[in-house]
Amino acid sequence: MSTTNSTTAVGRSTGRGVNIALWVAQVLLAFQIGLGGVLKLAGDPTMVEMFETIGAGQWFRFAVGVLEVAGAIGLLIPRLSGVAALALIGLLIGAAGTNAIALGGVPVIEAVLLVVLALVVWGRWSRVKAFFGAK
Repeated sequence: MSTTNSTTAVGRSTGRGVNIALWVAQVLLAFQIGLGGVLKLAGDPTMVEMFETIGAGQWFRFAVGVLEVAGAIGLLIPRLSGVAALALIGLLIGAAGTNAIALGGVPVIEAVLLVVLALVVWGRWSRVKAFFGAK
């Protein structure tokens, strides 16, 4: 019986179970983050009000929505999955800070998503390195 292995950041091969777990995480992240992006782009009243409260302007809602949808799609493309997760970490750090500072909330959802994204980046590090041409 043979299994498909992939190489991680530290050079060891990951088992099939780890690869499946990473794909499940990527699909769930893509759904959660992509849905948020679609709501922003569609002009959901809650999103419009949130960006008015932030004071960054509605253009910023569109920009964040596009980045979220693009990142969600990237999570589902094997070659881009690690880079997309890395980029989404940057976006979610900004979201967590905005939630905590400008909106006065506790960024629990952002924190959970950040941890899962960090695990995806770690698990897909070989793809991140390959994307940037590193060896």
